Amino acid sequence: MPVKPLKPTSPGRRFQIASTYSEITRGKPERKLTKANPHTGGRNSYGRITSFNRAGGNKQRYRVIDFRRDKDGIVAKVATIEYDPNRTCRIALLHFGDGEKRYILAPKGIEVGNRVQSGPESDILPGNCLPLKNIPLGTLVHNIELQPNKGGQMVRSAGVAAQVMAKEGNYVTLRLPSGEMRMVHNTCRATIGEVGNAEHENESIGKAGKNRGLGKKPHVRGVVKSPRDHPHGGGEAKSPIGRKKGPVDRWGNKALGEKTRSNKRTNKYIVRRRGGK
Repeated sequence: MPVKPLKPTSPGRRFQIASTYSEITRGKPERKLTKANPHTGGRNSYGRITSFNRAGGNKQRYRVIDFRRDKDGIVAKVATIEYDPNRTCRIALLHFGDGEKRYILAPKGIEVGNRVQSGPESDILPGNCLPLKNIPLGTLVHNIELQPNKGGQMVRSAGVAAQVMAKEGNYVTLRLPSGEMRMVHNTCRATIGEVGNAEHENESIGKAGKNRGLGKKPHVRGVVKSPRDHPHGGGEAKSPIGRKKGPVDRWGNKALGEKTRSNKRTNKYIVRRRGGK
């Protein structure tokens, strides 16, 4: 899944680095596995902006991904590797022996024609999904559940993987891509392997117009606004934030790296925080 710099046929393309899409084997998605994905422009049902700096964007349909991987004991064949505009990694279309079709996140190394399976008896091969208690120590996994049967919530973006580090009692300790060490119940499922399309981090947007196609509007920093529009605003010439209580957003909430975590209920599952703290 290599990337390539585009030819500088215009000033906007001069700095663009894009994927070659060489691994894609199909253009249009499986229609029955998609649903409408309307753009809101960041506005709620009252028409008020609740998510700023969002508008426009290319039309796209949402691909329904099987994050639960609960179809046990039935071998599936990888039919296609497809592009998904809603995520950074590629997706794979599975054809099950009973005729059902499902999308999964495409792990690194998977190819059309490979066989994948879910369930406790599955082999330790990329794309297979098992409970964490059945996965050996040192194995790289992705699409990890936080609660049994809820579906994978962690480690789903391009090129990332977690590692099974230890097993004690009913819990398995994982090392996440951020460096955090976290305990997860051993009945939670995970998929073997690393998420594909690791070269995504080497891509370069290159021009403002591509971000507009992604639905992102220009963002204005708080320090260049007036005091009535942002707490960081005001001052003569180039002024720093200059707040004793630290940087905040436009409503006064902590921002720019300030700690805001308040879910103390799950602190007991975090063995070591990211950054080694």
